[in-house]
Amino acid sequence: MSEMFDIVIIGAGPGGYNAAIRAGQLGLKAAIVEKRDTGKLGGTCLNVGCIPSKALLHASELFETAEKRFDVLGIKTGGVALDLKKMLKQKDDAVEGLTKGVEFLMKKNKVAVFLGAGEIMAPGKVRVTANDGGTSELAAKNIIVATGSEVTPLKGVEIDEKSIVSSTGALDFNAVPKHLVVIGGGVIGLELGSVWRRLGAKVSVVEYLDRVLPTMDGEISKQFERILKKQGVVFRLSSKVTGAQRLKSGVKLSVEPAAGGKSETVECDAVLVAIGRRPHTNGLGLENISVATDARGFIVTDNFRTNIDGVWAIGDVTHGPMLAHKAEDDGVACAELIAGKAGHVNYDLVPSVVYTWPEVACVGKTEEELKSSGADIKIGKFPFMANSRAKTNHETDGFVKIIADAKTDRVLGCHIVGVGAGEMIAEVAAVMEFGGASEDIARTCHAHPTRSEAVRQAAMAVEGWAMQI
Repeated sequence: MSEMFDIVIIGAGPGGYNAAIRAGQLGLKAAIVEKRDTGKLGGTCLNVGCIPSKALLHASELFETAEKRFDVLGIKTGGVALDLKKMLKQKDDAVEGLTKGVEFLMKKNKVAVFLGAGEIMAPGKVRVTANDGGTSELAAKNIIVATGSEVTPLKGVEIDEKSIVSSTGALDFNAVPKHLVVIGGGVIGLELGSVWRRLGAKVSVVEYLDRVLPTMDGEISKQFERILKKQGVVFRLSSKVTGAQRLKSGVKLSVEPAAGGKSETVECDAVLVAIGRRPHTNGLGLENISVATDARGFIVTDNFRTNIDGVWAIGDVTHGPMLAHKAEDDGVACAELIAGKAGHVNYDLVPSVVYTWPEVACVGKTEEELKSSGADIKIGKFPFMANSRAKTNHETDGFVKIIADAKTDRVLGCHIVGVGAGEMIAEVAAVMEFGGASEDIARTCHAHPTRSEAVRQAAMAVEGWAMQI
C-alpha cells in the first residue's frame, strides 16, 4: 500500500521546500518530490539561478573594483588577474553548501524526500519515477504543485548551452566571451550581462521594447540605462532578433527593428537568450485530473486552490511575479491554509531587485501605473550624489523615489537605483505593509552616515522638506 501523507509537494525549489518546512512545523506529515538529476534540492533558484548568479555578481564586482576603482582610494594592487576557473568553483561551492542546508532542513522538519519526476495519476495519488526507471506511489490528502518555471525559447535562436546559452549556460562559460549579445533587457539579462562585462566582455543588449526593465518605473529605467551605458553596455532598443547562425567561432545574428524593417547582421562570440520564463507544467499529469490552466500554461488558482479539491499550486506555475521570495511566501501561506490557518500573501508588496552595480529595487506601484489609474499622488526624490555615505564611498549613481497618496500620505510605491538598493527597499516595504505614511519614514531617526538616509530624505521630499539638498 502507498504511504499516506498530509501533503505531497512536487518541486523542491523555494516555494516547495518552504511549504515543506512550514508543514513540518505545523505537525503535518509531508513529502517533497524533486526530479533534478543531480539530486540537489533548491530548484532553479539555488542550483542555476539566484544563488550562483549572485556569487558571480559579487566576485565580478570585486574584480572590477580592484582593477578600476582601487587606485582612486589610494590602493596599489600591482596588477589584477582573473582566474575564471576558481571564480566558477567558488560559485559552485556556494551552491553545494546551500543545497546541503536544504537537505538538513528537510530532515529537521521530518519531510520525506523522493528523488524523481512526480506525476499526478489521480486525486490524492502521485507517482514518482526515479532516474533509474523505478517508481514509487505516494498517497496524499493534499498535493501542492511547485514546479517553478523554465526558460522561454526564442523562435529562430536554438539554445545549445555552448555558444547560444540560457541563463544556465551563462553561469559556466569556460572563457570570457569577447562579445556577448544578450537578447532581452530584463532582470536576468542585465545581471548576467553585467557579470561578463566586468570580466572583460563587450556586452550588447537587444531589447524588443523601447526601454530596459520595462515593468519598472520609467524614470528609474531611464536612469539605470544611462548608468549601464556609462559602464560600457551597448543597447539596441526597439529591436528583435529573428535568427541565429552558428559559425566556427561564434554566432551570426539577424537583428531588425521591432516594428519591422531592414535586417542587420551582428556577429558575436556568444548569445544569451533572456526573454523571460514560462511555467513548467509539462509531464505533471495535470490533464489526468483536469486541472485548469490558462492559454499561457499557468495553473488557474483561487488562493492557491486549483479547480480540483486537494490540489494546490504555488510559485511560478501561478500568476504573479516570478520571484523566489514570492514563491517562498506562497509555500508558507499554502501550508498554513491546509493546516486550517489563515495563510495570506500581499502581492501588492512583493519587492523586486536587480542585483547589478548599482542595484535597482522597487516595491508597490510605479508612477505610470498610479497616473493611469487616476490616483492623486505626490512624489519625493533624493539623489545619492547628496548622500554623505555614498559620496564618501564614491558610489553616487542613482536616487530614491517615494510615491505617496496626495491626501492621506500613505506610501504607494518606492523605487531605488543605487548601491545597496536591495537592502534599503525592505524598510519601505515594512512601512507599506502597515499602511504607513511618508511622514512615518521622514520622522524616523536613521543612523548617520548611511545610504538609508537617502530613503528618509526622499520621504521628507514628499512634503517638500528634504534637508540635505
